[in-house]
Amino acid sequence: MAEFLTAHFWLAVGQIIMIDILLGGDNAVVIALACRQLPKHLRLKGILWGTAGAIVLRVILIAFALTLLAVPYLKLVGAALLLWIGVKLLVPEEEGHSNIQGSDKLWAAVKTVIIADLVMSIDNVIAIAGVATSAGGEHQLPLVIFGLLVSIPIIIWGSQLVLKLMDRFPIIIMIGGMLLGWIAGTMGHTDPAVVDLLPQTKAWNYGLGIAGALVVFLVGTVLKKRAETPA
Repeated sequence: MAEFLTAHFWLAVGQIIMIDILLGGDNAVVIALACRQLPKHLRLKGILWGTAGAIVLRVILIAFALTLLAVPYLKLVGAALLLWIGVKLLVPEEEGHSNIQGSDKLWAAVKTVIIADLVMSIDNVIAIAGVATSAGGEHQLPLVIFGLLVSIPIIIWGSQLVLKLMDRFPIIIMIGGMLLGWIAGTMGHTDPAVVDLLPQTKAWNYGLGIAGALVVFLVGTVLKKRAETPA
């Protein structure tokens, strides 16, 4: 119980919430599109059931990810993916949801929400699993569940506000991308394949986290400038 009261635990919870907001901002859009053809009296049910199903599925995926990350080299692969996701977050791109089909049937809409969330959740799963493993301790899955539960209302009811804040203060996106780089560095440091090769000290852990954050910042900044430069 004492572990739930530590600053380390709450820092990890904060990281999970930020990751879910940054990488899950499209979820509210997907939910709206999937439920847009439902009768008005069924829309709230569609949103709630679809979101509940998507969250349960995501917790299951993260539970598998926490187990798989104990296999040698998989944390290194996950770290590389997180670096790519962090860089991608900083590079502007056109995003479309035209392939999300709405339905006038409640359970068809719920199924659409769950499937769409599954497809879009791979980056969330890797990032959140990375936070949980770096937090350590015996309460990794409760940490994940708590972080997701806290972030649900933020995503569903606060996504528009969050998106406006991101548009007004682009540094929020930069900080989020660098956070993913930090998680990548610290996660790679604890891969079973390298624990005997690298000193397992806080200095090394923080150093690799800073290195990951800088990689995302530098590569993302360069690619962003290229994307914004007229051809």
